Amino acid sequence: MDNHTEHVKCLIIGSGPAGYTAAIYTGRANINPLMYQGMEPGGQLMTTTEVENFPGYPEGVDGPKMMDDLRIQAERFGLDNRFGLATSVDFSGPVHKVTIDEKKVIEADAVIISTGASAKWLGLESEKRLQGGGVSACAVCDGFFYKGQDVALVGGGDTAAEEALYLSKICNKVHMIVRRDELRASRIMQQRVFDAPNIEIHWDSSTEEVLGEQVVEGARLVNNKTGEKTEIAITGFFVAIGHKPNTGIFKDWLDMDELGYLKVQAGSTKTNIPGVFAAGDVADRHYRQAVTAAGTGCMAALDAERYLSEKGIG
Repeated sequence: MDNHTEHVKCLIIGSGPAGYTAAIYTGRANINPLMYQGMEPGGQLMTTTEVENFPGYPEGVDGPKMMDDLRIQAERFGLDNRFGLATSVDFSGPVHKVTIDEKKVIEADAVIISTGASAKWLGLESEKRLQGGGVSACAVCDGFFYKGQDVALVGGGDTAAEEALYLSKICNKVHMIVRRDELRASRIMQQRVFDAPNIEIHWDSSTEEVLGEQVVEGARLVNNKTGEKTEIAITGFFVAIGHKPNTGIFKDWLDMDELGYLKVQAGSTKTNIPGVFAAGDVADRHYRQAVTAAGTGCMAALDAERYLSEKGIG
């Protein structure tokens, strides 16, 4: 075995709530997990300033602080936590090979994939600058902070419609910014949006800029057909144009749905390859919450533990 190869019982790829929870459970089972944190250590919660809906934090908690708490807890139970990015995999044999940073190979008896998903953004400088200052990609996570206020939401699919309706129950007014002259959402969702008295739809519209220095104060919209510009006064700006699961390196090996989310056997975290498990947003296109990710992280650890013990690898 050369310097560039290392063998472990359990490798965890990715470090959000799913990965850290899997690490806590496998660590306590004396499996000595190894984690590579990936491109965004801590995952999507690192861009969230306040998490109020995770059970057990009555005062709410800062997203990065919560990830740090989970990391410390996992390391207490023996997690070997490293910086590095999984760049390719070979799942052809009973021992799974994962290449890190294109050079080091980890051989693992069990692999837990918790690489998460990334929100799609519009790509505006102002949108990036004001993340955490009123720009969010999760209405369910952050909508409550805009109770009784005016907000905008970008998108025209089912998720966008669902999030606009969610916001309409909390906020004073919801400006829905739709690129085309129709919604892509299902008929029933469209009807609900049209029936909501405080949702105003801006058809054929794109966002030119999110306005505000430290916090969101408005948005400048441009009509795609006429070129006419309008400004709206808002305090929250939500982007709901979809998520992309971080699954590119697994495409030759694992079953995925049409959007690239990993498929798991119902009621488990098992993928189509024995010994490879998927937890968190990488296999969840519906809920995408920290608490559900943590729950499937626990499931993946228990599934991996059972798999290893059946193989006689204790």
